[in-house]
Amino acid sequence: MSDRIAERRARAVPWLVAAAFFMENLDATAITTSLPQMAHSFGTRPEHLSIGLSAYLVSLAAFIPASGWLADRYGPRRVFAAAIAVFTLASVLCALSGSLTAFTLARILQGMGGALMVPVGRLVVLRGTPKAQLVRAIATITWPGLAAPIIGPALGGFITAHWGWHWIFLVNVPLGVLLLAAAFIVIPAAGAQPRPFDLPGFVASALACTLLMVGVELPGQGQWAAAALALAAGGALLWWCMRHFRRAPAPLMDLRPLRIDTFAVTIRGGSLSRIAIGSTPFLLPLMLQLSFGLSGTTAGMLLLWLFAGNLAMKPGTGWIMRRFGLRSVLAWNGALLAASFGACALLRPETPVAAMGAVLFACGMFRSMQFTALNTLAFANVPAPQMSGASTLFSVLAQVTTGLGIAGGALLLKVGEMAGWASTDAAVFRLALVAMGCLALAAVLDSLRLPADAGAQVSGHVVK
Repeated sequence: MSDRIAERRARAVPWLVAAAFFMENLDATAITTSLPQMAHSFGTRPEHLSIGLSAYLVSLAAFIPASGWLADRYGPRRVFAAAIAVFTLASVLCALSGSLTAFTLARILQGMGGALMVPVGRLVVLRGTPKAQLVRAIATITWPGLAAPIIGPALGGFITAHWGWHWIFLVNVPLGVLLLAAAFIVIPAAGAQPRPFDLPGFVASALACTLLMVGVELPGQGQWAAAALALAAGGALLWWCMRHFRRAPAPLMDLRPLRIDTFAVTIRGGSLSRIAIGSTPFLLPLMLQLSFGLSGTTAGMLLLWLFAGNLAMKPGTGWIMRRFGLRSVLAWNGALLAASFGACALLRPETPVAAMGAVLFACGMFRSMQFTALNTLAFANVPAPQMSGASTLFSVLAQVTTGLGIAGGALLLKVGEMAGWASTDAAVFRLALVAMGCLALAAVLDSLRLPADAGAQVSGHVVK
């Protein structure tokens, strides 16, 4: 009986972590459509609320590097539960904020909770899931990051219109309480592994991540010189961090996973794929509304086809990876993902809505498959002692590349304007989408360097 209960709890862990990820991702995206109402409440202009959005992203980036050390020092269950508690408390403070300053401070606290929730939650799943079941577990925790950016803005607009913007944050309270209780029930306790805290490494990595995130945010505000300066300073600090982590006796971040070919490929080529994928929630809504003249509601309904494609692919990911192998999946699906960007670029205002939906549905399927395959391959050959460092590294890169996707999309639109096209011209968006498709195609070249049996122990693929 005890073995059966333990097995049920183990199966519940990925769903618990997925729910926590969904809460964090949805909160971050739902707020974007509520800015005018929030600005009215705070007595300020909507564009001034960007500081609240940026404060969350900067806090998230700054504290992710410490997540691995905290998980090792206090145990993943405690840190994951604490992250949920901090995120939920910060959500209440956001809802109760009466000024922009109070809201910004609450968002910083919320970012701290989110920074620990994602990498530590992934670590809980990786450590508690047998290799043979890793594909299913990774597929479960991957979909929130794909779905939330698509449905978040529409849901945020609905909540704001019917109940007020405060409820975007207050809905996190009952969910957070349930997740907190479930964390102590289904996640087994793990022994702590104390090691010295690398203070210089933490300060430098936090500053590097902060500068990089600020650097990718500033182009959207037209501050190109400041963005270049922030990116240069962040890059220099990142270079110093890499040297420091290789030489320090007890580094904050373990770089040994980078020596593993399967992990390194998901960092190199995988980052290119994530940049391309991260640009779609930014580029597509703008194209549908500004260039095609669709209403926000119609554009939001069309983008739900991306979400539908994500969900439709999820049940088949395990079979596809087992049948064809991770190298073939990353190569062929990567090519199809690149082609889907080209298909989106071929859309016209006169294209039937059903055809638009079909293209977006296919795009959603390829996004889902590529994300799941990359996340599965990343940890396929990572030994247990290095899982904490690998999860932290992966989370840092995922956060930065998502920001780069949005910034890259904004930069490409600006390049199109400089070339003489109007900002609402469909040609500007075609340029951006084709460029992102080329980036996704470039990622395929890296995956072709993998052996045919890469990740076979987790995918179950048998090379013939």
